[in-house]
Amino acid sequence: MRRIIALLILVIPGFLAGYGIKLMRDMTFGILQAPIPFLWLQFLLGLILFLGGLGFVAGFIFHRDRKRNKVQTRFSNTKK
Repeated sequence: MRRIIALLILVIPGFLAGYGIKLMRDMTFGILQAPIPFLWLQFLLGLILFLGGLGFVAGFIFHRDRKRNKVQTRFSNTKK
């Protein structure tokens, strides 16, 4: 059950990042999506969604690897 929950936690931000890429791509080709009034706003929203989703997934993986001591020594949280 924990693995399914962890998968869902990673899939939802992954979909948001994918949608952000789609919004940025559509802005490049001049396709304006319905609820967004300006192309520059569409690109900005897509960039925020992409960076937010990517940052969440990367932080989740980094946190998991840090707990399992699979990171470099400079990233480990051992107190000296």
